[in-house]
Formats: sequence, structure tokens, C-alpha cells
Amino acid sequence: MTILIAGAGIGGLTAALMLHQRGIKSQVIEQATQVREVGVGINTLPHSIAELTELGLLSRLDEVGLRTRELRYLTRTGQEVWRELRGIHAGHEHPQFSIHRGRLQKLLLDAVIERMGPEAVQTGLRLAGFVQDDAGVSAHFTDAHDGCSSRTLRGEVLICADGIHSVGRRQFYPSEGPPSWAGVVMWRGAAEWPVWEDGETMAIAGGLGGKLVLYPIAPAKDGRQLMNWVVNIRMADASVSPPPPESWSKMAPLAKVLPYAKRFHVPGMDVEALVQASGSIFEYPMADRDPLPRWTHGRVTLLGDAAHPMYPVGSNGAAQAILDARCLADQLAKAEHPREALYRYELERLPKTAEIVRTNRIGGPERVIDEVERLKPAGFDNINDILSVADRESIVKGYATMAGFSAQQPGNGG
Repeated sequence: MTILIAGAGIGGLTAALMLHQRGIKSQVIEQATQVREVGVGINTLPHSIAELTELGLLSRLDEVGLRTRELRYLTRTGQEVWRELRGIHAGHEHPQFSIHRGRLQKLLLDAVIERMGPEAVQTGLRLAGFVQDDAGVSAHFTDAHDGCSSRTLRGEVLICADGIHSVGRRQFYPSEGPPSWAGVVMWRGAAEWPVWEDGETMAIAGGLGGKLVLYPIAPAKDGRQLMNWVVNIRMADASVSPPPPESWSKMAPLAKVLPYAKRFHVPGMDVEALVQASGSIFEYPMADRDPLPRWTHGRVTLLGDAAHPMYPVGSNGAAQAILDARCLADQLAKAEHPREALYRYELERLPKTAEIVRTNRIGGPERVIDEVERLKPAGFDNINDILSVADRESIVKGYATMAGFSAQQPGNGG
């Protein structure tokens, strides 16, 4: 069996490693001419780190990422709403990692090449379409640079792990249209910065309409470390305004984001200076897509953002792609027929991810901040007079249970 994987992102590369571990051959095809360390920071949750640990990658993660110890939810003005330990500090068997997205992708790419050979990943080829028959799939690719040449590859299965603008998804749902947008624009950056707090803590300040996210994404060295920041601002009425083009490489001038960054206060952090110290600032819309009725059509299926793009809330995007990869590899390893494997993969993963997509739209666990700011927009003297511990816990912990990473759940250190 040979599995074709369109897309060398976190989901596609993890799927290749999972299949290789189970003795199944795969071929990864990426439209970029070079897999570069693009993007800024992400968080990967314990249940997904457990899968990367099974692939023997934990020590490499420690080299380029940071084990997150604590998460704090704050109002926009810096008043604390909730704090909790994370990863192994919260009782999980595996850590949560804060890491540069590009470095995680590079780590996975290096592992694929080491274990499967340099020909396992072909770059500069864009998926153009595919046809399938009883025996397999013929996937057509064009040169991503100029489109003047093409190539057809044959496999028993095609996994479309080609992101929110997936060609496979569009072929199945040609009238779906552009991604859904709530009017929120995101600016992201990172800068070498003096260690904040214990160097292992992340903070989220403000609700879905105006939010600041802070967390380090590399181990500290000489009292400094790479600090990642995100500013989210609701800029438009999405019902009448189309989303701006989405691109990991779209740059924004400092003058555009700085007025919004000044809105936030985090104790002990000079937010304005941090943003000013960032060499590059990236801008893109916060977008997702509606859950689909099905991912799989014959021998072709979707994975990761191609299947379930979601708002970057609750640290779940990359984690769910990794869980997709594990589930799909397991099903392909044990099923009598590839189509049975794809059916069982979709049966398990589609309902779970659809619920996360819908919950992230209303703020996910960070909705606890929205609730407090709604009740007391001018601030409070005692948080317990606004929202009880039990009410706050039900929002935060309820999300963790729904998304599959509660420390009390079987298999998660509980």
C-alpha cells in the first residue's frame, strides 16, 4: 500500500511518520518549493504530545520548545479571572508545549527524511485534482512555480492535508465558498525578551472581540527568551465585509498594530515595548469553516485544517491534526480495505472536531473572560462576586473534557 499525502504541514508530516511506524509506505507532496520555518508560536496539548512522544520526538521537542507550566486568564486591564497549571504540572502524563510553529514543522520534516529518505517529501507541486477507481487514486499535480509542467502520482489512498483552502475539499464541495470570518484580524510577532515571570507561563488578556495572548516559545538563555504575542481585534462586521486574504507571510507595519496593543495591560510586561521590539509582524484574519457532513469520498479523505479549520482558541488546531494522523494511521494498519479505514477514521474524528469548531466560535475556554467582562466591563473588586469558582471552572474544565485533554480523563494522567 502507498498513501499519497498532499501537504507537508504538521498534520501531513505527522501522518507520514505514523504510517511509517506501522509499516505503511507514504509519499508527501508539498506545494511550497521549500518547507520554511514560517509562522510564529503555537501550543500543543498533552494528548497530542503523547502521540509525538510515541514517535520518539520528545527530546527534540525539548530542544526547540518550552514545557508550559501555567496559564492565566486576565481581563483586558490585567485583572486575573482564572489560573491553572498545565501539562505535567496539572497531572497529565505528558507536557504541554509552547513552540514556534515553523520549528515544530521542521522537526517533523527532519524526522520524515531521516526515517523515510529524502525522496519521501516532494516539494514545488500543487495538487490540481484527482480521479479514483476500484484499485486506487490518480492524483494530478502541477508545478507550483509557473504551472507549466505536471505530474501524476498513483496510490491506494489520497490524504488531503492541504489546509483551509484545500483542493480536495473544494473538489468535494465546490460551492462552499471562502472561509467563515467573524470580523477579527490577528497580528502576531515574537521578540527576544527578558524572562517574564517564571519563563514557563502564558497569559491571555481580554475576550474574543479584543484579546492579547502572550507566551514564551523557546528555553531561556542568559536571562532572555523568545516571547510570542498575538493581538486579536474585531475590526469589521463580518455579515457585510469579506475577510481579507489569508497568508502566513503577509506583513503588517508596526504603526498598524501598536494602537491596539496599547489597549492591553499584563502585570510585569511592557506590551508596547514587546511589540515594538518584534522584527516582523504578521497579519491575517481569524477564520474557520463550517463542519462538513463527511470528509471521505471513496479513497480520498481530509485531515487537519482541510477537514476542520478552527479558530485558534484553546490551543487545539495543531493538536487535533496530530490526533487525526494517529487515528487514520491506526485504521489503515488494521482495516481489511482502505475504504473501510477511511470510513472508521471519519466516524471517530469528524464529530469530535466539529464540536470543537463550534465551541471555539463562542470563545472556547477563554469565554470565561468574555463572561466576566460582560458582567463587569469596568473591572471588579472580587472576582468571586462576579462569577463563582464553580461557574468559571465549568467553562474552562468543560472545554478540556470536550476537547479530550482533561487531566481527569482516562489516558490523560488522571
